Amino acid sequence: MLSDVEVEMLRHEKEAVIDEVTESLRGSDTMFVSDYRGLTVAQLSELRAKLRESGARFRVVKNTLAGIAAERAGRTELAPLLSGPTAVTFCGDDPVAAAKVLAEFAKAHPQLELRGGLLEASLVDAEGVKTLASLPPRDTLIAQVVGTMAAPMSGLVTVLQGMVSGLVRALDQVAQKKAAAGEA
Repeated sequence: MLSDVEVEMLRHEKEAVIDEVTESLRGSDTMFVSDYRGLTVAQLSELRAKLRESGARFRVVKNTLAGIAAERAGRTELAPLLSGPTAVTFCGDDPVAAAKVLAEFAKAHPQLELRGGLLEASLVDAEGVKTLASLPPRDTLIAQVVGTMAAPMSGLVTVLQGMVSGLVRALDQVAQKKAAAGEA
């Protein structure tokens, strides 16, 4: 049986975990929930390291504590995903990179079961996470958008260059005709 001091310490530790998870939920627009049951400590460490490289954090959380934190953070839509052994991946600036790491790791280690998550404020299922993982990286998407926006401008530059070249040729021809007329 636990003493009153031990119970108070446990309560304090649980409250600290709830506060930490609440802040992580508030500070992250995108997060993914998965079941890590069956993964070894070494595999979890490998997954954490890969996610860290992509700017994400992987946190194993008790469902009751995660539920309280989700409620405090205003992320109650996560509640259906909080059952069984739960790990939450808090994404950084590039949720696609984190989704790719999780999807690739789940392929190599089928014990990792993606449940879904929150993308901005929208609840996504496991297939949504896999679809997100199939997108090109953020930098590539930005480059594609910039390229698409730049294409009409480069076309305009080409047209303007053609007009200027034509004007220069026309002026040169006029000058040549005047010079030929002045010699005659």
